[in-house]
Amino acid sequence: MHDLAELEAELSRLKQEHRDLDAAIDALEKMIAGDQLQVQRLKKRKLVLKDRIMQIEDQITPDIIA
Repeated sequence: MHDLAELEAELSRLKQEHRDLDAAIDALEKMIAGDQLQVQRLKKRKLVLKDRIMQIEDQITPDIIA
């Protein structure tokens, strides 16, 4: 299992990359001749990041049985 500090550092890095992709996608979509293929690739990468972020958050925050 990963060290909690390592997980939190990776989570922070992934969230930053996710925000950066948002900005890149917005910029590409605003261009008159925006590269739709590139936008699709960035959106796919963003989804992968979101999945990984959720996995790490699940590891950091243990399930609480109600």
